[in-house]
Amino acid sequence: MPLRLDARDAGFAAAFDALVNGRREADADVAQVVRDVIRKVRDEGDAALAELTARFDRFDLDAQGWAITPDQCAQAYAAIDDRLREALELAAARIAAYHEKQKPADSGWTDEAGVRLGARWSAVDAAGIYVPGGLAAYPSSLLMNAIPAKVAGVQRIVMMSPTPGGQLNPAVLAAAHIAGVTEIWRVGGAQAVAALAYGTGRVAPVDVIVGPGNAWVAEAKRQVYGVVGIDMVAGPSEIVVVADGKNNPEWIAADLLSQAEHDATSQSILFTDDAAFADAVAAAVERQLDVLSTGARARVSWTNNGAIILVADLESAMPLVDRLAPEHLELAVDEPQPLFDKVRHAGSVFMGRMTPEAIGDYVAGPNHVLPTGRRARFSSGLSVLDFMKRTSFLQLDAAALGAIGPAALALAEAEGLPAHAASVSVRLP
Repeated sequence: MPLRLDARDAGFAAAFDALVNGRREADADVAQVVRDVIRKVRDEGDAALAELTARFDRFDLDAQGWAITPDQCAQAYAAIDDRLREALELAAARIAAYHEKQKPADSGWTDEAGVRLGARWSAVDAAGIYVPGGLAAYPSSLLMNAIPAKVAGVQRIVMMSPTPGGQLNPAVLAAAHIAGVTEIWRVGGAQAVAALAYGTGRVAPVDVIVGPGNAWVAEAKRQVYGVVGIDMVAGPSEIVVVADGKNNPEWIAADLLSQAEHDATSQSILFTDDAAFADAVAAAVERQLDVLSTGARARVSWTNNGAIILVADLESAMPLVDRLAPEHLELAVDEPQPLFDKVRHAGSVFMGRMTPEAIGDYVAGPNHVLPTGRRARFSSGLSVLDFMKRTSFLQLDAAALGAIGPAALALAEAEGLPAHAASVSVRLP
């Protein structure tokens, strides 16, 4: 059974602290293994990729092919079920429309001292998209990662995806066709991240690496950060649902299980002010677990990491939600805005009874790549800005330099940097 807490109980504070600070990441110590893989790829290039791919994915790159061609993606797009193709097209259009509105504008002005200054935005040259491979790969994740890069203006979008045993996911290839991916390499794991960061004989390096992956992929992204930019180091999925007793318990149970089915380390938490409703949701979860095809995995998640928390009123739940800083937050009430106004830390918020989190995973438009593990306290979901950088500029004439130069000269002298001081003073009258 999941954890049951009542905010009015004497021991609640300590129990909730333990819930907030609980660690759900995989226990395996992968750092050294990943460090060795990165070093091998950096030193040996394509030979390392071929060796590691044969070992981990049972796939011979030299014999069976390194790359997936644009023609293969176009063929997959044409061959998939019409309903799926239309769904991918709808999702892509909505994702693109939402992210178009994130594009920042250049700025420039001249201040009272006569200094012209501002900033110009530009896209990175190349982005790497990691897509988990095999038949369990998710085309929605490819769209969510590749389309913002395309909207930002990235010219080279490189997809890395393992094909264990040679398996290709047609829906992923169709999504790559829709999203405008320019290169696809049949390589996965930490070695794929290393190839994107450092380059090999065949694979040219990129500037930013994004996309989900297992513990080895996440650790590889963490280790190459600084050589390249990354989206985030993501942990297990999580959802918090704030719901009153007017909800259908079957709906809320389904929402909780929508994240529990991802992984045994995922977390689903319900806050409610209605004890009878809490019991009804718990019973509905059990019924749905018995018939869910992913029920075995979801049951471990719900039993080990799930929680139902009873509060005096939903407004009092919001400071607790902020402490959790969840990846996904549902506000399943008639008027969600007052509760939303109190939210400070959440990756994405789903407002009202008719807005399940799962709609955001696919077709709503906002990105579903979101901070986990309480990182919503200081970071945001994937956006166009992850594929862009800002260059500041300034321009002075003699009058402007005369207005602010003496202050720069004084600071340079105070810091003991005479060359800095000279580069200003030589231009002053």
